[in-house]
Amino acid sequence: MKITNEKVDELAQLAKLKFEGASKEAIRQDLENILEMCEKLNEVDTVGVEPLIYMSTNTNILREDEVKQELSHEEALKNAPKKDSDFFRVPKVIEQNG
Repeated sequence: MKITNEKVDELAQLAKLKFEGASKEAIRQDLENILEMCEKLNEVDTVGVEPLIYMSTNTNILREDEVKQELSHEEALKNAPKKDSDFFRVPKVIEQNG
């Protein structure tokens, strides 16, 4: 499939990117290479091949969750730019109309 400069412009606009000159040509060529690779994958005979659910047979070994008191309340608030007795003070981000 041939990727046109118009298609690159359209994709760039959707991705909020801007390509000009050599970078535009480079991304156009990269997109063509990606599509070419996808077309090659369509040529592979996959009859009788089970789809993969996992890429490996390894499972994650996770640690148990343990509740620990790493910092005291005072230590946590020690370097806070603004605090109010027991709480961090943060700027108001939601305005209530009404």
